[in-house]
Amino acid sequence: MIARRASLAGLAAAAAGSWPARARRFATLVTAAPAGSSGDDIARSFARYLENALMGPEIHVRNVPGDGGRAALLVLAAAPPSGATIGWIATPVLPARAVDRSDPDLPSRLILLGSVEREPIAFVASAADPLESVRDIVQRAGQDAGALPLGTPPPGSPPHLAALRLQAITQTRLNIIPFPSAAAARQALLGGNVTAAALGLSDTIRALRDEKLVGLGIAARKRAGILPDMPVLSEAGVPLAAWIRRGLAVPADTPREIQEPLIAAARAVAADPAFVAQAEMMGLLAAWSDGAAWTVQVEKERAELTALWTADPWLNASGQ
Repeated sequence: MIARRASLAGLAAAAAGSWPARARRFATLVTAAPAGSSGDDIARSFARYLENALMGPEIHVRNVPGDGGRAALLVLAAAPPSGATIGWIATPVLPARAVDRSDPDLPSRLILLGSVEREPIAFVASAADPLESVRDIVQRAGQDAGALPLGTPPPGSPPHLAALRLQAITQTRLNIIPFPSAAAARQALLGGNVTAAALGLSDTIRALRDEKLVGLGIAARKRAGILPDMPVLSEAGVPLAAWIRRGLAVPADTPREIQEPLIAAARAVAADPAFVAQAEMMGLLAAWSDGAAWTVQVEKERAELTALWTADPWLNASGQ
């Protein structure tokens, strides 16, 4: 393991030396996360590690929120392919916007270099409500569709899509209540305005560790080391796996000689023990997946979301 980390660090150092001169002073990392959000903290944390791995440019984070993440994707797609603008993007946000904005060519306007971390979707409940598993949400909704409000971030966000997929898998109409942001959904849960919520683990992990919220299950097939005592949905007989994958992307015409230093640096970051530990503290799993594998995953997600959109279009369903 030590030898592997050393080789990755050496690869990143060698690649940094070939970083294009026009991008050596600084580069902009575009993120869809609003300033001050947990997503912004995640992006800025990664930017510091990427800057060190590249050993060249300063990395300036540019927040471009709006249109469910599509605004940032469009800014990235339209940027000159010089290496001066790179993207910190998330899936299933990318395939979801291709589906619900009727923009099937959106993924092809970007090159996915690789994902460096995954964030599970967590289903959580108020400590005041005696829910024990996601099955309790489904059973109570089956008895009375309006009995148990399930809060989520905005329509089309990864946790909202996970709630819709739970609804489809269990064939039960859930009382899904979207909020303007993940923070608003979490506050509604803590304030007793909803009974349960689907949120990215980074938005709930502090409250879970402080026992202000109860973890009903993580949308995964096996338990992760982040919260080893928290069950996964498969243990409740619900075959739902839902992850937010984050990583680097560049405009479609970016030359290979610009891509390679970024790929090497991102791989080195994903293997850095300090980054791995920090990611885990934030509710994330650091793990490298190359651009080819990530692209395949995006296409798989787009097919699944297209089917979901046809059956239950989330924007229309929420009145937006």
